[in-house]
Amino acid sequence: MRFVRTAAALLASALLLDAGTAAAAPATDFYKGRTVYVIIGYSAGGGYDLYARVLAAHMGKHIPGNPTVIPQNMPGAGSVKAAAYVFSVAPKDGTVIGTFARGMAATALIGQAPFDARKFTWLGSATRDVTLCISWGESPAKTWNDVMTRQVTFGGEGPAGDPDIFAKLYKNVFGAKIKLATGFPGTTDITLAMQRREVDGLCGISWSTVKARYGSWLKEKKLNILIQAAPMKDPDLPNVPMASDLPKTNEQRQILEFAMANEVLARPFVAPPGIPEDRKAILRAAFMETLKDPVFLADANKTMIDINPVSAAEAEAVVTKMYGLPKDVVQKAARAVY
Repeated sequence: MRFVRTAAALLASALLLDAGTAAAAPATDFYKGRTVYVIIGYSAGGGYDLYARVLAAHMGKHIPGNPTVIPQNMPGAGSVKAAAYVFSVAPKDGTVIGTFARGMAATALIGQAPFDARKFTWLGSATRDVTLCISWGESPAKTWNDVMTRQVTFGGEGPAGDPDIFAKLYKNVFGAKIKLATGFPGTTDITLAMQRREVDGLCGISWSTVKARYGSWLKEKKLNILIQAAPMKDPDLPNVPMASDLPKTNEQRQILEFAMANEVLARPFVAPPGIPEDRKAILRAAFMETLKDPVFLADANKTMIDINPVSAAEAEAVVTKMYGLPKDVVQKAARAVY
């Protein structure tokens, strides 16, 4: 894909220089003196960026050789750009990992991303999450009923982005009066547009992000939380309606379940396919050890990000199950949501 190759050319060149002797190095020695890059599919300041940066600050000490770990933002197309880079362009030697939209596996499954998501080297997810629709406090859309009965404009990022997926889900399947203004680099940019009253709000933002980035807005009642999508109602949001209460037919319920399948993978992390097995094991172990590290957890608490680790095996199981869904369900969901 041209946009991946051109945007990533400089980073790829730097990484490939380091990859020249990768194949010969024993796993226990390989990372000493090296740099591991964390490719972030969104612009700086959003939830995915925050999780990746806190992880990067601590993961190096859990990798033999203690490499430097550097976060690298690569926004574009709702994080498809970064995912495609990690899958196809990045060195397959264990020096690159990435994070992207939780809905990426579904996006790839229906042909909207150029790879088979099952082939990533899944490391896991930093947490499971609740996905919200929110609006700016001064917007006329103050409740979910307002979204169902009056025209509102919500911001989006691109086909794979949660803001687009959930806005289309609520509009096309349940009849919400949402007009989607897409193309923003990330949720930080959409929330700025909310403040400028260019859009009313957005769907597909995580509760963990709202708490971590916009806690003061909640206290000052500058945000309206309109609806939550999750297997269970979050204890922090007892009065916010559930998306699971919307379906009136079995088809609607199946499409909603497809869209929500990746809520388990709220903050997914992967490495490219085909990296050496010993380095795969090292990265997976380091990822999980970092998420249990008391110093990391203290940092996570300071930045108000939720940590509820999902293992590589669990992540792979979610993706495999999605790829095993009946084709007619996938096709209906694709028509409705993508």
